[in-house]
Amino acid sequence: MTEASQGLAVGDLSEGGLLARIFPLLGPPTGTVVGPGDDAAVLADHGGPVVVSVDTLVEDHDFRLIRANGFRTTGYDVGWKSAAQNLSDINAMGGTATALVVSLTLPPQTPVEWVEDCARGLAAAIRGLDATGCSVVGGDLGGGSQLVITAAVTGRLGGAAVLRSGAEVGHTVAVAGTLGRAAAGLAILEDGRPVEEFGSTGEELVAAQLRPCPPLAAGPAAATAGASAMLDISDGLVRDAGRIATASGVRLDLDPALLRRYAGPLLSAADLLGVDPMDWVLGGGEDHGLLATFPQDALLPPGFTAVGSVVPGTPQVTLESQATALRGWDHFAD
Repeated sequence: MTEASQGLAVGDLSEGGLLARIFPLLGPPTGTVVGPGDDAAVLADHGGPVVVSVDTLVEDHDFRLIRANGFRTTGYDVGWKSAAQNLSDINAMGGTATALVVSLTLPPQTPVEWVEDCARGLAAAIRGLDATGCSVVGGDLGGGSQLVITAAVTGRLGGAAVLRSGAEVGHTVAVAGTLGRAAAGLAILEDGRPVEEFGSTGEELVAAQLRPCPPLAAGPAAATAGASAMLDISDGLVRDAGRIATASGVRLDLDPALLRRYAGPLLSAADLLGVDPMDWVLGGGEDHGLLATFPQDALLPPGFTAVGSVVPGTPQVTLESQATALRGWDHFAD
């Protein structure tokens, strides 16, 4: 927050005035011919396929500014999360991100310092996640009744894109990144008790929900290692594994014994909340790790851990060959 922005609301400034505050906070554009400030950004030609994705965070649907326990979500948190989830989509294709364009819908009473903080969070995520060669190159500002941040991301591929549809019987199912941590953090935020009552572990889990850290080196490494299918675990392991199963026409059989290692860091929070931590591991999204399948003879790249196998059968997800309830997040059903 700058001293000059204290007490200012978005409605006190013109669009140009607000943009003049945001642009310096985003850092210099990279890999661009034309950066922020014109009608569109112009990207340098990387001489290969361009990958594009878009994602949105909506106030009171994807984030809350104030939780029941009084916890306040900062603009920095929302900016970081917006960048992270978009960078993760490019990672899931085996690519590396090159540019972000960001659209903000802002109620007039939104504090300017919140918007500045959001810009800082966007830039910090790009740096902190080591998204080399990526920057915010433009976007749009608009007014509305609730806060909305939408980011579109472009990326480049080192080879062919890794799709959801390439898993074959006999392949290994593997995960990169963490499972269940963001879901545990959300449960703590939604609980009525202050976050401090959950100790340092609870604070770390809340941070995993607010500022996820997708393993951006893992996507290109998986593509190089011959991954046959891959996606970003954004809606929960079981739900997202089901998407690979459906797209590939196979059954993904997960091994609970291999997955329990992810429950260990969640035990103390689970005990305080009276839940089974495996529910977070199997159904929790927003860690933005990767789920991938690899040929049986492929060497798993660094960061990936085997958690199951691809087997014949009706497209579905099973646990030790037993049917499991569908878990995870659905934006319209939940």
